[in-house]
Amino acid sequence: MSETEPRVLLVYYTYTQQNRKVAEAMAEVFAQRGCDVTQAAIEFTDPRYAERFSRFPLRHRYLDNFGMLPAQIRRATGEIRIPQEARAGEYDLICIGSATWWLTTCMPIRSFLKSDSTHGLMNGKPFASFAVCRRYWRSNLKTVEKLGTRQGGTYVDSVHFAAAGGQVRSLMSLISYLGTGENRERSLGIKIPAANLQPDYVEVAHGFANRLADGIRGAVASTR
Repeated sequence: MSETEPRVLLVYYTYTQQNRKVAEAMAEVFAQRGCDVTQAAIEFTDPRYAERFSRFPLRHRYLDNFGMLPAQIRRATGEIRIPQEARAGEYDLICIGSATWWLTTCMPIRSFLKSDSTHGLMNGKPFASFAVCRRYWRSNLKTVEKLGTRQGGTYVDSVHFAAAGGQVRSLMSLISYLGTGENRERSLGIKIPAANLQPDYVEVAHGFANRLADGIRGAVASTR
């Protein structure tokens, strides 16, 4: 490892594995650009909610999904397990991946960004964010930016990955996917698009990672 090899942390929460796919696509580029890349997935362990997310698909697609609405409206936090890699470390860039749950940042990532240990991780460090969502990515990314900045981080960039279809059909697709674990062509007799990431997500993730790599390589070279 050279003295100027940038160190990048990709930390995210995922239930349907969509954020993991984006993180892996970004990690490919960072590694190709000579970065030392670490991936860390947050675990949602809160006893009030963890059981419903312990299996995929959801056992009760409507009850389990809509049951998160009150906590999300309150912008509540919950119990999580943070991997050691995301508790401490001298990283040159931290990338945070969050799903959008009911208009805003999902509870596990909100909890991570409000954790005491996260201040030591992010204080004085540049960070970026990515959101995988059906809609309403702006509030999600703004929340990550605000909470990350409060932890001492310096926000640099963000990107979002929105599902296909309009307001109604994308919701139907998501509920169908959460209940079946499959992308189906129809729900309630209505033709629906595929849920979650669109086919161009790899290209978008690669482009975003390349932009970030351009920035951190120059910054690292100038300070080491």
